Amino acid sequence: MINPLRGMKDLTFEESQRFTHIIDTATRIAQRYGYSYIETPILEETALFKRSVGESSDIVGKEMYQFEDKGGNDVCMRPEGTAGVVRAFISAKLDRQPVKQKFYYYGPMFRYERPQKGRLREFHQFGCESFGEASVYEDFTIITMISQIFNELGIGFDLQINSLGCKVCMPRYKENLIASLTDIKEELCEDCNRRIGTNPIRVLDCKNEKCRLLLAESPKLIDYLCEECDPDFKKLTALLDKAGISYEVNSNLVRGLDYYGKTAFEFVSNEIGAQSAIAGGGRYDRLVEFLDGKPTPAVGFAIGIERIMELVQMPEVQREGIYMGAMTEEAVEVLFPLAAEKRKESKVTVEYNSKGFKSHMKGADKANAKYCLLIGEDELKNGTVWVKDLESKEEKTVLREAF
Repeated sequence: MINPLRGMKDLTFEESQRFTHIIDTATRIAQRYGYSYIETPILEETALFKRSVGESSDIVGKEMYQFEDKGGNDVCMRPEGTAGVVRAFISAKLDRQPVKQKFYYYGPMFRYERPQKGRLREFHQFGCESFGEASVYEDFTIITMISQIFNELGIGFDLQINSLGCKVCMPRYKENLIASLTDIKEELCEDCNRRIGTNPIRVLDCKNEKCRLLLAESPKLIDYLCEECDPDFKKLTALLDKAGISYEVNSNLVRGLDYYGKTAFEFVSNEIGAQSAIAGGGRYDRLVEFLDGKPTPAVGFAIGIERIMELVQMPEVQREGIYMGAMTEEAVEVLFPLAAEKRKESKVTVEYNSKGFKSHMKGADKANAKYCLLIGEDELKNGTVWVKDLESKEEKTVLREAF
């Protein structure tokens, strides 16, 4: 027997219902905010993620499914969604248009890491990317939209926010951070020591408990924000306060990707163990330019579908559609055209094998149908169908054409 690869799983039965409910809910809300659907390839040039996510990140350094294809191209399975959407944005020359663009997407992502609860090697994300709007009001709107998605899904959350500054305030902060890290480098882990020389900001994202304790007293970027970043961050907190969205300022929140600047945020849950982030995102005003596009402000987010699967409050399932059953072999042929006609407007489940009354009623209940329609000898002879409303329990026999 061939099983799924480690860290990859089939999506079936009750889980698939949860998945589609999450996607349908998030899609409906994103469309209300003016987002339209985009789909990008699963396979991309490796250079796309090295230039955007960053070579100092764990994703690029350790986790990508990277290989050379038969044409000799260096390619990889996408580890996240934003870089591909930005690449598509530039490829379509949308960076040359003055119109603001908003896209939502969903689909599988791939990272070769140790599988654990809520973290798989093939996982799914729902995300949104907004291009062309530099105002912090857009950051606030994005956060509001995620809050609305989680509220409709019945998921409780805590919001953490931070500012990662910009090219004006980052250099001075980085200089002070490196000096602070150099003083304690002997006690930091191997990954942190490597990052001091490549991207010191990433040290703040270390999951090692000893490092986290050592970093508690390190300089905080929020204390170094420039004349543009500081008012923006204060404006964001004021907007969240006014909207009644509670939050915590986490000065060590840097996200796992190198392309973020200014606003960064994570939605976390304490109901899924150590892997508590269920959504995250922020502003990445320089990424379009990094990928050879025209400088374009942008902000976005992604929700981890597997992370929230068990947290979703599923709506009560309503009966829908029609179950059609044959009581005799002769009745089977009558069901074909009847089912085809009704499928133009309704969900139809057909049992072509002739069965007894009780078996058909069990089948209708299992299909969660609203109506059960049966054809037996009498119905065949009279050109009628027997119908039962499984909600009201009303039964009746009607002419076939009248149903």
